[in-house]
Amino acid sequence: MQTLELFPPGRALPCVQAGPDLYFSESPRELELAKQLCRPCPLRTRCLEGAKERGEPWGVWGGEVFVDGRPVPFKRSRGRPRKHPLPPLPAELPAAQAEVAC
Repeated sequence: MQTLELFPPGRALPCVQAGPDLYFSESPRELELAKQLCRPCPLRTRCLEGAKERGEPWGVWGGEVFVDGRPVPFKRSRGRPRKHPLPPLPAELPAAQAEVAC
């Protein structure tokens, strides 16, 4: 098992703070949010390399969505596409709109 000693103590990684449900969700919208949380992570490159080496079957690793052991640009939802799109998540809104929404 690998240990991540490169991250400063007292600061949690984004994936640890958000929890595994977000990074292994069936919802493409939640997976996109997980990818956004990965962007500033200092361990992003190592995480992605490790996932490729281990052949992770699914989830978000290093800011990439894995499906069947390969990184893909995005994950399609199951079933037919929606007739009416869902409203954007708060993380997808510009900062000024997000403060008003809360």
